[in-house]
Amino acid sequence: MSATASASTLAEILAHYSSALAGEGSNGISAQHLIPILQDIQDRDGYLTEETLRELAQASNISDNEIYGIATFYAQFRFKPPAKHTIRVCQGTACHVRGGRQVMEEFHHRLGVRTGEITGDGEYELQRIACIGCCALAPTVTVDGEVHARVTPRKVRSIVGR
Repeated sequence: MSATASASTLAEILAHYSSALAGEGSNGISAQHLIPILQDIQDRDGYLTEETLRELAQASNISDNEIYGIATFYAQFRFKPPAKHTIRVCQGTACHVRGGRQVMEEFHHRLGVRTGEITGDGEYELQRIACIGCCALAPTVTVDGEVHARVTPRKVRSIVGR
């Protein structure tokens, strides 16, 4: 994304919070609004860039170090572009005892990445999740939020087509 597009995106997002802050008598963005602002930036751009975080620091009364510290504290924030598809393999108790570890290993093998990595072509990101909440269907996997039930290592190929 170009600096101009990024700046206009940030300006639009900050304008939303500036009108809310005007009633509070604030001259800038406060720390209490930082997380929603970061969420809005990520929703719009897919991730947080160093450039955008610097621009946010310049536009607010919050240092870039403080912004980065808050953004890195929360696991919800990304600093790299997301993959086209996100695969989450459940490793909760029910999934674990029903073969979740073997399913994860098969994804590692098929995709050629470890947990938390994105394939070289940017197609898939593989994530471990503590519990999807579908224990009766264990082991479970989600692909872009769609639940795949009773997944076995054999079914992994049909899920990723590799």
